[in-house]
Amino acid sequence: MPRPYDLSSVTALICFEAAARNASFKKAAQELNVTPAAVSHQIKALESDLECTLFLRRSRGVELTEKGAFLFVALQRGLETISEAVAQMREHPETVDVTIRTTTAVSALWLTPKISAFWKSHPTITVSQIVSDVSGMARRGDLSIQYGILEENGEECHELFRDQIVALGTPRFASEHGICRVEDLLKAPLIHSSNEETDWTNWTDWFQALGHTNPKGRRFFVNNYMIALQAAQDDVGAVLGWDGLVRSLMQEGRLVKLVPDTIPSPKAFYLRIHPKAGPKVRLFAEWLAKSS
Repeated sequence: MPRPYDLSSVTALICFEAAARNASFKKAAQELNVTPAAVSHQIKALESDLECTLFLRRSRGVELTEKGAFLFVALQRGLETISEAVAQMREHPETVDVTIRTTTAVSALWLTPKISAFWKSHPTITVSQIVSDVSGMARRGDLSIQYGILEENGEECHELFRDQIVALGTPRFASEHGICRVEDLLKAPLIHSSNEETDWTNWTDWFQALGHTNPKGRRFFVNNYMIALQAAQDDVGAVLGWDGLVRSLMQEGRLVKLVPDTIPSPKAFYLRIHPKAGPKVRLFAEWLAKSS
């Protein structure tokens, strides 16, 4: 594959520029932290490639030839342009003020709309998400949203919301399977979501909390809650929903409550704050807690 730029060795060009600027192979070698012989070798290779003499070797140093001076001016212009670009990037680095870690479902259904609202009042604060459903990554980032029971272990945590857990499906699914009561769900197809990171309440827990036996209908298993919700929208089965988390899906009518019975979530969605969190992180954390 041809190179996009017709250049000699970049190393040789750098050595040439330093030698031309210093009018000395020795000083160029000191600047580049190499030996004078190494600089001389690179210059000879460059002259061989360009088929011309770039320096006149004198007893007290070196002097540019006419072609050498032409190349030196061109190199200086190019390096000055690169230097200016680097300086501007250093003066205005891409920084992230807040990094928050959460699961795919919380990010898509709850957090991302919150961040969009936050930017309307705080447009200069950048927020980055680490989205993962893999366990063992909760301590990455300035903040993390988790589902579980708050423990008194010295960490700074704040409860965001605690939902009612409802049975969800499409109106078509409810009609096809004649679902009006909890008893009707016991024999209906159910979508089971399991994830070692979030430890969601499952169908067995839900039925037992309402005083019923375990379900006997067809089961569909997934390990990602977003896939479970999509499967429910595709009429694969009924799915459990945390009403605060899936509110937008319910408001849009994409999923509806199949029965009036609900149970309070035994666990909460809570915000964990890193002990070294800075002012901007805490500003976002306070805003998030108040808007929940």
